[in-house]
Amino acid sequence: MKNLDVKVLDKIVKTTIATVEKSKTQLFDIYEAAKVEMEKVRRDVERIKSETADAIFKVDEFEKKERRSRLRLMEVSRNFRKYAEADIKAAYEDTNHVQLELAMAKLQEQNLRRQRDDLELRLKALKNTVEKAESLVSQVGAVLGYLSNQMGAVVTQIETLQASQIFGAKIIRAQEEERRRVAREIHDGPAQAMANIVFRAEVCERLVDVDLGRAKNELKDLREQVRVALRETRTIIFDLRPMTLDDLGLVPTIRRVLETIKERCSIFSEVKVLGEEKRLDTYVEIGLFRIIQEALNNVEKHSKATTIWLRIDFRPSVVSAVVEDDGQGFDTASASGNESFGLMGMRERINLLGGELTIKSEIGKGTLVFVTVPLKE
Repeated sequence: MKNLDVKVLDKIVKTTIATVEKSKTQLFDIYEAAKVEMEKVRRDVERIKSETADAIFKVDEFEKKERRSRLRLMEVSRNFRKYAEADIKAAYEDTNHVQLELAMAKLQEQNLRRQRDDLELRLKALKNTVEKAESLVSQVGAVLGYLSNQMGAVVTQIETLQASQIFGAKIIRAQEEERRRVAREIHDGPAQAMANIVFRAEVCERLVDVDLGRAKNELKDLREQVRVALRETRTIIFDLRPMTLDDLGLVPTIRRVLETIKERCSIFSEVKVLGEEKRLDTYVEIGLFRIIQEALNNVEKHSKATTIWLRIDFRPSVVSAVVEDDGQGFDTASASGNESFGLMGMRERINLLGGELTIKSEIGKGTLVFVTVPLKE
């Protein structure tokens, strides 16, 4: 799988399907040609049968005529004194003429019968060819349909598997990046503050016996530093897993995120809750929160927006959320093939929740993210 090129496989599949399609076309041409030839031979058979019947009737007529002429010749020959020489000669010539015509009619009948038999054998062979060609066209059509469906599904599955592998690799890289980010934030924030607190505590300890007033001032500064360290620690904890999500639910936690965004980059927000706000299953709340959080992060980082509109609609069987901004937007067509990890993560989460995710955006007209998640009855 590592060295498998989906494009090469797709080309092989398409070439195979095209070859089978070409074979089907050629078979259909053979079927049509055989069918046309069969119809032509059938007409010839009908014509020859009609001519043969006429020839048989003609032979019968000549045989009757020949019998009458022979009887006439016998009568004239026996009574030669009664008939003149001219009558005898006429009777003889008439008999020869009738016999000649009878022979020619019989020869024509034989030829027509032979042509009829040959054409009937040929018609039978053509019927067999047409039936086989028709059956082959049907079978090749069925095979072509099967190949189109199954091979297309195989390529899709391979693409899905490779996409999953790529997504898995991105997840690992993202996890490492997240760990580095958290480590850096702890090192630059609470860790530095705590180190400074330890140092200031030692200073206060020494000043207590020397300068009590200065010691009190140092303790005030120390208390403020502890508050700053605590606030930074809570911010890091909130980014990792907001405790308000477990304690208060989805909407209060999202309001907290929006307040933080406003403090950081002055993006104002409006939140509207429709339906009866309620607690959701834990996996639904965290999944939906992460999707909305990622949408808000994208607004903060990329949109250059001034306002965010957020609407959450609680219904008995579904919960939906809309995140809309008035930022610069982007071209969804060009971005669809090069999605960031954040967008891929949003789609992966919505797939796990069995919901739907729609992103609409135009350059200069902002972005709208619409999320729908079904709820258990």
